[in-house]
Amino acid sequence: MTTVLSRAGWAMGTGMGIGLAPLAPATVASLAAVLLYGFSPLDEDSIGFFLLCGLGFLVGIWACQTLITEADYDPKRAVWDEFAGMWITCLFLPKTFAWLVAAFIVFRVLDILKPWPIRRFEGLPGGLGIMADDLAAGVVGAVGLNVVYRVFN
Repeated sequence: MTTVLSRAGWAMGTGMGIGLAPLAPATVASLAAVLLYGFSPLDEDSIGFFLLCGLGFLVGIWACQTLITEADYDPKRAVWDEFAGMWITCLFLPKTFAWLVAAFIVFRVLDILKPWPIRRFEGLPGGLGIMADDLAAGVVGAVGLNVVYRVFN
């Protein structure tokens, strides 16, 4: 049973191996997440999408925790946080090409630069710290993009 859970944690934490990409694994994972959502039948305000975001975050804490070692407390191969953060950024936005591209760009900028208070969440322990800064980036991105959408539409 331990081996099954360990493999499941690795598979989810690495985004089915996307985290092993030789260049920019977090960007590749974010792109995979936005494409997966874009082609899914889920709507931006559906119960299913809220469940995906919420459960994705909670299970992601465990999955990313399984990838942590004593030598590496924030492994680059742990990219499930990008999936969850990217999906959260898309909440309530129209599911159109332009808004998905905007969400991708905004999320990546926030995730890379980690402006205050996003960076503070990295300091949380273990898998929670890995996931929390991307949750914060997703929330900030979703709020900002939704303000723009509501003001200009």
